[in-house]
Amino acid sequence: MSIFSLSAFGSLAKRAALAAALSAFGAAAALAQAASGEPVTIGVSGPLTGPNAQYGAQWKKGFDLALEEVNAKGGVKGRPLQYVFEDSQADPRQTVAIAQKFVSDPKIVVEVGDFSSTASMAASSIYQRAGLVQFGFTNSHPNFTKGGDYIWSNSVSQADEQPRLAKYAADLGFKHLAVLYLNTDWGRASEKIFGEAAKGYGMDVVASEGYQPDEKDFRSTLVRVRDAKPDAIVLISYYADGALITRQIRSVGLTTPIVASGSIYSPKFIELAGEAGNGVYTESNFFPGDSRPEVQNFVAKFRAKYNEEPDDFNAVAYDTIILLADVMNQYGIDRTAIRDGLAKIKDVPSVIYGKATFDPQTRRVAGARAVYLVVKNGQFTLWDGKKPSAG
Repeated sequence: MSIFSLSAFGSLAKRAALAAALSAFGAAAALAQAASGEPVTIGVSGPLTGPNAQYGAQWKKGFDLALEEVNAKGGVKGRPLQYVFEDSQADPRQTVAIAQKFVSDPKIVVEVGDFSSTASMAASSIYQRAGLVQFGFTNSHPNFTKGGDYIWSNSVSQADEQPRLAKYAADLGFKHLAVLYLNTDWGRASEKIFGEAAKGYGMDVVASEGYQPDEKDFRSTLVRVRDAKPDAIVLISYYADGALITRQIRSVGLTTPIVASGSIYSPKFIELAGEAGNGVYTESNFFPGDSRPEVQNFVAKFRAKYNEEPDDFNAVAYDTIILLADVMNQYGIDRTAIRDGLAKIKDVPSVIYGKATFDPQTRRVAGARAVYLVVKNGQFTLWDGKKPSAG
């Protein structure tokens, strides 16, 4: 039945429903006119399958929410903004192949990703030589943006985050720390920065243990940690491996307090860690309970669309699309214009930063706020300032 066949409806209620449908059709047509023509395309390199697939799924939720807003407001230069997502599995070998594909496709005006700094940095030289911006929005390795003037990030560098984590451990009153860290470029750099900062706060790292990205059994590592007699265990991890380690720490009977890097912050951590997650301390640049208007506005929109609580990965993905759309609308959509625009743009609305402005020398955004958190009763809550009792 055609939506235009009014005679088929025998009641006022049905006619009213038809009027609503026609109104929605007209609204959709208006949006299509607001952003029409050849799409402007962002290339995304990230994990959709493999052990890090959940992060790619979280990115897409942030991307899609932002795209709805951007395109409803006219897109980029009146054209719809879109992305193509190539599955890298966060594997450096795959990111190199994807980079070669993206740089040779003139429709790709900017690249975002990959998930880990290790995977992204493997491809940085390709993007730099081709003059295509690589925007590593979850790449916090201090050396990531040193790859050249086409390498940018709105992620907080570990050079800033790890000293902040060390201060939290010091504020909690710990003196002797055992550190478990992901044995990648990112994890090793983070562990080194954390150790130096911890020493500056008068703390001693009594054990430091690296683990592989695919490692599942930490029992032998935890025996060494136990024998070092730390008063806190520090995790430099992502939420999936951090949750697994947390469960195993508690399953072997260790009651030592756990302090984890902000990269574990996600409702998924609590889901995966279960009861063992209670009492874990962490910090984050994004927290849904933050009263700032930009945070509450984003949280409300995210809940309305997905019926769930957003996390840091959702928020930074959303921020990235909003930022790049703003850059392109102000400075142009060719590859060089985007690079130049990132150096010039100021005070872009941001969930993470409030307003985002880049330092053209470091090619990073400065000024992210952070909050201290602790898991209580299966929920992240603001730390109340109380130090933990001896474990």
